[in-house]
Amino acid sequence: MTTKANSRLHLIVAVNYSGQHDVVQACQTIAQKVKDGNIEPEDINSFLVEQELQTKCTEFPSPDLLIRTSGEFRLSNFLLWQLAYTELFFSHSQWPDFGEAEFLEALSSFQQRQRRYGGQSS
Repeated sequence: MTTKANSRLHLIVAVNYSGQHDVVQACQTIAQKVKDGNIEPEDINSFLVEQELQTKCTEFPSPDLLIRTSGEFRLSNFLLWQLAYTELFFSHSQWPDFGEAEFLEALSSFQQRQRRYGGQSS
C-alpha cells in the first residue's frame, strides 16, 4: 500500500465559509490589481484566481473526494471553484453518525472511479 507510511493529514475546517463569496473576493482582488496596473487583463488565468482564493492556505487546494452526509445532494455553496474535478460521494448518514463503515464505503467507491479532468483551462 503506497500510503502506509504516511504520517500527515491535511484538515481544513471551513466555518462560515461561502464558495460564492470566495470566488467574488478573488475576482475583486484581481480587478484591483488590474486597476492598479500590477497585471494586465490577459494575465488572468485559473492559476491566478486560485492564488486569490481563501483555500490558498494549503498545498492541496482541490480535494480528491468530497463526502456529503445527511442525504443532501447539493454542494451548499461549499468550495465551488475547488470542487471542479472532485469526486463526490453522498451518504444518508448524519455527520455525527458517519462512521468507519460509511468512510470505507466512500473510499471503496472512490477507488473504483476513473478520474477524468476534462479540458485544461488557462
